[in-house]
Amino acid sequence: VQLQASGGGLVQPGGSLRLSCAASGRTSNRDVMGWFRQSPGKEREFVAAMRWSGATWYSDSVKGRFSISRGNAKNTVELQMNSLEPEDTAVYFCATGGRIINTSVRVAPAYDYWGQGTQVTVSS
Repeated sequence: VQLQASGGGLVQPGGSLRLSCAASGRTSNRDVMGWFRQSPGKEREFVAAMRWSGATWYSDSVKGRFSISRGNAKNTVELQMNSLEPEDTAVYFCATGGRIINTSVRVAPAYDYWGQGTQVTVSS
């Protein structure tokens, strides 16, 4: 399974960005797509996740501002980020996994394939 993340960039506080993650390869048994982020000196943290069936999860820090959804292209997931804050600055990674139970979707080790990451910088 290969994951390609895109859409990062520099945005002012209060602005918006849309990240996209395209999965290819043997994806048939990978039913959860997640987004995590990591900033310098910090551990990788959960941002959002979804099952292809539609169930979604968000971290408290992004709930109400970010939205995860299926993209128009097959096996693509998007993360719409609104009302961005400087604290959202990080490298954002998409990940996928199979047989992830609901209580584990926020846990990075539950995912077995990761994309290369895309930088999001929120600064004036």
